[in-house]
Amino acid sequence: MRFVDEVQIYVKGGDGGAGCVSFRREKYVPRGGPDGGDGGKGGDVVLQVNTHLNTLYHFRKKRRFVAGKGQAGRGKNQHGRGGADLVIEVPQGTLVKDASTGMVLADLASPEARYVVARGGTGGKGNARFATSTRQAPRHAQPGLPGEEKEVVLELKLMADIGLVGPPNAGKSTLLSRISSARPKIADYPFTTLTPNLGVVEVGPGETLVVADIPGLIEGAHLGAGMGIEFLRHIERTSVLLFMVDLSQGAEAAVDDFFTTCRELEGYPASLLEKPWLLAFNKVDAAGAGEFDRAVALVEAKGLPGSMSRGVGCGPFFAVSAVTGQGVDDLLRCAAGVVAALEDTEGEQGEEGVS
Repeated sequence: MRFVDEVQIYVKGGDGGAGCVSFRREKYVPRGGPDGGDGGKGGDVVLQVNTHLNTLYHFRKKRRFVAGKGQAGRGKNQHGRGGADLVIEVPQGTLVKDASTGMVLADLASPEARYVVARGGTGGKGNARFATSTRQAPRHAQPGLPGEEKEVVLELKLMADIGLVGPPNAGKSTLLSRISSARPKIADYPFTTLTPNLGVVEVGPGETLVVADIPGLIEGAHLGAGMGIEFLRHIERTSVLLFMVDLSQGAEAAVDDFFTTCRELEGYPASLLEKPWLLAFNKVDAAGAGEFDRAVALVEAKGLPGSMSRGVGCGPFFAVSAVTGQGVDDLLRCAAGVVAALEDTEGEQGEEGVS
């Protein structure tokens, strides 16, 4: 399935049903009072998270969504039936924006999130509602109100525990295919990965991590080079950054790639460099002896960019081979520990807020 992370759609709530003009007509009651019922409310258009979705690709053919109309009222004070709501499923992490103003209307970040994006119109009142002591036979009723309508932009930001970042051809897709059931396209040339990929990794009994493979970032990515802006936004909601660079090209080149990637994250508006991070020097099996130690020393000597720190509880440097599996288990155990520590911290903050 093709990955799509931004679409524009038209949504309209159902129109309300018209009120009814009717009078009671029964045997022995030739001049009964008004008994016109109200029209039914139009249905709402609702956006609802489906955690099994990870793309907006299902909007490729249909981009117009209209909820059901309310039925008209009837005599004998019978109200019209309300229009059916239209529920549209979207992936977790979908941002809803007004297409004309760019204003964020909703952030569907939780698994249970739902948002009424277009409300149905109110049904009109029947003539029975307008009867008074001085006006006992009203001959008018209200029309139903039209439903809300608007153009909205759906923008997906992937939800993941680990965000794999680094230059093209560093081995991120190979690592994802080794540690999960995801099968991204892999080849020995840059920009093999053109769309983000998600994989679920089992790190223990009942313990899993969601890992996002972000396409390779090149210099100028935060300015849009290589579709950088489209890719960088998917890092915003990852809990931990896992940098991966190619050590087989030598320690100096690998470290340069690391700092280039950091600069791109630093140039993005969101505070990406404030996230906990790990650095994996990949292809250690093809690197020269001592290159890993030299690379770590170079990073330490240059100083960590931005507000990044080593306070992640383990690592943060790892020598791995995504092809042979060398060092991968240690990397995953550390990553799982960092994610668990973050969840514990967020839970404690939530409890303090409640108390």
